[in-house]
Amino acid sequence: MTRRRRKIKTIRMLQLALPSLLFVSLCVVMCTPVRHGEGDGSVMATAEADMAEEMAEALPRMKGLSIADLENADSVSRHLRRLPQMPEPTQKMKVNYFGNLRQIFNDSNHVHMAEAEKIGIAPLSDTRSHWQMRRPIVRITTCEDYFLDTLIFSRPYLVPEAAVTLREIGRRFRDTISARGGGDYRIKVTSLLRTPATIKRLRRRNRNAIDSSVHRYGTTFDISYASFVAGAPAPARSVDDLKGVLAEVLKAMREEGKLWVKYERGQPCFHITARRRD
Repeated sequence: MTRRRRKIKTIRMLQLALPSLLFVSLCVVMCTPVRHGEGDGSVMATAEADMAEEMAEALPRMKGLSIADLENADSVSRHLRRLPQMPEPTQKMKVNYFGNLRQIFNDSNHVHMAEAEKIGIAPLSDTRSHWQMRRPIVRITTCEDYFLDTLIFSRPYLVPEAAVTLREIGRRFRDTISARGGGDYRIKVTSLLRTPATIKRLRRRNRNAIDSSVHRYGTTFDISYASFVAGAPAPARSVDDLKGVLAEVLKAMREEGKLWVKYERGQPCFHITARRRD
């Protein structure tokens, strides 16, 4: 009986010690360094050498640059580069002035609204409406033809027709300046698609803002005539001349049946609605 009891105790002790032995063995295996073959070592060495060479070439170019400079040097954000302010002194350029802009660009809100209802989205109401639009919309971002201002009371979206019209305005504006002596300037877009939430915030600041804004349809955008974006210090052009060139472009496109324009005074901008292109 005594020997049997001792045998049982020994087995029990082995059962208790087995998990600990397995744990120690696993730790030993995991902590043992793995030796790579010659092929793996050569690949790692080549990669490290290439990285060191790239860094050696890049460091001299990066020396003395600020974070803003590095961001502007990025090819992805190259269109965001601009001068902090308009260059001075300005040089006169040819502008075909044609009268009082407020009288010439006076398309009523009814005209804008009628066009927007034809080609625009249904005005957004609740969250569900954002996913059940009758028309596709295009995201608008800063590009070589225009600069998108910081949007507070709107969202960067337009229907395709309006996106094409905006791009054409910017391209023709830049081409006209280039043909008349040059200058790196772009128009500034200040407002796009408005939602119920953005309209509510806008009404707190501007009592003239209306709930039935044509901006709700994604067909309408505002372009500032008091502020432009300069990409180079020379040749320097005045805001008045740039405004005149922009007015020329809008007048031509309006006569071509591509858009409606309203000259706004409270907010210094051209209020523009794209038209259906047959």
